[in-house]
Amino acid sequence: MNSLLYIDPGTGSMLFSILLGAAATLFFLGKAAILKIKLFFSGKKAGVVEKDSSYKPYVVYCEGKQYWNVFKPVADAFETRRTKLTYYTSAKDDPVFDMDYQHVHAEFIGEGNAAFVRLNMLSAGFVLMTTPGLNVYQLKRSKKVKHYSHIVHMPNDATTYRLFGLDFFDSVLLTGDYQGRDIRALEKQRGIPQKELVTVGCTYLDVLAERIKTIPDETAHPFTVLVSPSWGESALLTRYGERLLDPLVSTGWRIIVRPHPQSKKSEAGMLERLQNRYSENKNLEWDFERENIFAMKKADIMISDFSGIIFDYTFLCDKPVMYVNADMELLPYDAWDLHKPLWQFEVLKKMGIELKESQFDSIKDVIQNASDSPDLAYARKAAKSEAWMHCGKSGALVADYMTATVEKQNSTSEKTA
Repeated sequence: MNSLLYIDPGTGSMLFSILLGAAATLFFLGKAAILKIKLFFSGKKAGVVEKDSSYKPYVVYCEGKQYWNVFKPVADAFETRRTKLTYYTSAKDDPVFDMDYQHVHAEFIGEGNAAFVRLNMLSAGFVLMTTPGLNVYQLKRSKKVKHYSHIVHMPNDATTYRLFGLDFFDSVLLTGDYQGRDIRALEKQRGIPQKELVTVGCTYLDVLAERIKTIPDETAHPFTVLVSPSWGESALLTRYGERLLDPLVSTGWRIIVRPHPQSKKSEAGMLERLQNRYSENKNLEWDFERENIFAMKKADIMISDFSGIIFDYTFLCDKPVMYVNADMELLPYDAWDLHKPLWQFEVLKKMGIELKESQFDSIKDVIQNASDSPDLAYARKAAKSEAWMHCGKSGALVADYMTATVEKQNSTSEKTA
């Protein structure tokens, strides 16, 4: 009989999450009901839309501290303009709390369902986030939010989100004009309203470009190869593992392996196996730093797969990159519906050097013969100009768009009042 009462940890966690979400929902619904009762007895006419006391004109939602560099230029712009910005975060240790902002007001609102319930009841003029899937999963549009905007936090294709990731936003802020073409194609194909598409540049690359300048160059260092893949079954470490790392280690060069952050959560067993295998190899080191710029600064060449770090490395360091198996299973992503090659894979063929599995055993010779030709350098420059526009200006451009949008909302409200 006792076995019938057993609840496995995964199910228990799910039930707890549901109960927590339900309790939070009831709490905020109760607050909303009280506000409605007060409105009724105040004698104000029904149907007149007014800003409630919780209304905030500008809101940023940061789902994790890894996105701080995406929002920092925006927060800095609001602080410089002495304009109030509400910064909601799901990270207790978000770097925003270490900033001495006077006009950016940061608040931890919990993680997962607790945060989504808070956001689903939000009253705001403009909400900016990196979180995709609005109105698809738990994160719903609040009836009291006038404008939702997604800021693209990668200079590669904007259609590499899970299905319908951007469909229900009012606007999408792009790193380069090229990203808008595929978004428009999906809108037409799916018969959904066109969003406002605004090219603002890449906020986090603007931050990293300044920070990487402050990292001292190594006066003397061994030739260094950075292995920095994506994660999942098709990713480099999962698919090849020791078949690639063994010959790399045998070169005697310094090998830095920087796994994707998600690998520590989803592929812990694979990482543990590889770390144990090379625990005695002094020339292989593992990099789990939150920021990738320290490893990139040390590297003379990078080996990756379909990871977006390829563009971080080539745009910030202007050094050659090699790619292995840059095939990505697109079925779960928006890009699948377009039935065309991704921009990032087409440009990678021009600016990168393909490394085939058959070349692993002679990888030292392959890398030594992989000269950084003028054609590769030109292709890197061309890709950067197309994917990372408005370098150094992104924070101001995002703030400009946010304030212009809310000012337009206020102007329209005054005319209809």
